[in-house]
Amino acid sequence: MKRRFSFRWILLSALAGILAGASSSLFLILIDAATSARELRPGLIWFLPAAGFFIGWIYHRYGRDIAPGTNLVLDEIHDPKKIIPVRMAPLILVTTVLTHLFGGSVGREGTAVQMSASLADQLTRFFRVSAEERRSLLVAGAGAGFSAAIGAPWAGVVFGMELIEVGRLRVAAWLECLIAAFVAYGVARLLGAPHSFLPPVTSSWFDGPTLLAAAAGGVLFGLTARLFCRLTHAVEWGQERLISWSPLKPMLGGFLVLGLFLLLGTDRYLGLGIPVIQQALQQAAPWTDPLWKGLFTVLSVGSGFKGGEFVPLVFMGTTLGSALAGAFALSGNALAASGFAAVFAGAANTPIACTLMAIEIFGWPVALPAAVACFMSYLCSGPEGLYRSQRTGPKHERLLAAFRRRRIF
Repeated sequence: MKRRFSFRWILLSALAGILAGASSSLFLILIDAATSARELRPGLIWFLPAAGFFIGWIYHRYGRDIAPGTNLVLDEIHDPKKIIPVRMAPLILVTTVLTHLFGGSVGREGTAVQMSASLADQLTRFFRVSAEERRSLLVAGAGAGFSAAIGAPWAGVVFGMELIEVGRLRVAAWLECLIAAFVAYGVARLLGAPHSFLPPVTSSWFDGPTLLAAAAGGVLFGLTARLFCRLTHAVEWGQERLISWSPLKPMLGGFLVLGLFLLLGTDRYLGLGIPVIQQALQQAAPWTDPLWKGLFTVLSVGSGFKGGEFVPLVFMGTTLGSALAGAFALSGNALAASGFAAVFAGAANTPIACTLMAIEIFGWPVALPAAVACFMSYLCSGPEGLYRSQRTGPKHERLLAAFRRRRIF
């Protein structure tokens, strides 16, 4: 325990938070600029296949060893072998910005997690740390990136600890995660990192119909997460079997996304889709929104475009929850806000972090429905999630065992 509370270790955790906050702030500013440029110049979507080829070529030429992204971070946490190459941060930054500039349907938080973890790992070049300490630093870096990117520090504290293994928290790293997440959040605020405004939840603390709808919706959120993960992995598998030269994979994905765009005649499902999320929190969304957004994202992420899945899954969850609220004739936006967190909770197997995220973003009135929806989604999303390197296990048995022991880790 001396290491945990030593000045040296507090300094390392704070440095990881500073790196995460600074890099995530730069990234969010660039994503905002890229999104604005694409909205001003709709014709940029025509160059998405060319951008895909360029992204694929960059990783084929310079990033083969870092292409696994978040899975590489998880692999190094499970079995530390070598320091993550520092080029992971600039490569994922540039390629994610390019993806958004030309209209790929991807997120941004996955990029922040990769950048922050890889930059935190560089600290081990200057400070002598053990393998166990390096694991903790990587966990803290990942959580700090999540904290800075979404503006939810408590969710960031838990995210890194919860991501490693399904149904377990790596609580040994709690101090590192706490320091890094809050420092990253503070740095991001100080640097003016742009975070989207989302309307607060207007429902009461305890509303019976909303809680029942959250439980039923949680099942659908979990099945949505399961289908999304299966389809994304299927696209990855199909391209591995059919295309040997990696630059052609995102180029083909770019053509498919472009084809969908031309078929629908709308840019509603390109990029992050933040305006649609904001709208769905204020009025009922059409049922087609989560379906089309899921398809656009599966083709984008599965073919090799960079950025991650967080915001697209938030889009899908919010619009699905909004549509369900309309079908159930519920007042307020608690179900849409619960879906905001629950689909990603099921896909990433992080129900605790996502519940905290919902509370931090929407306020305490969403706490109960979000918790119900997130844990139902987690239980119904199946054994496999977004990250193949995440250690899996029997979710139901672990949750029941946790309640029997009256603890969550």
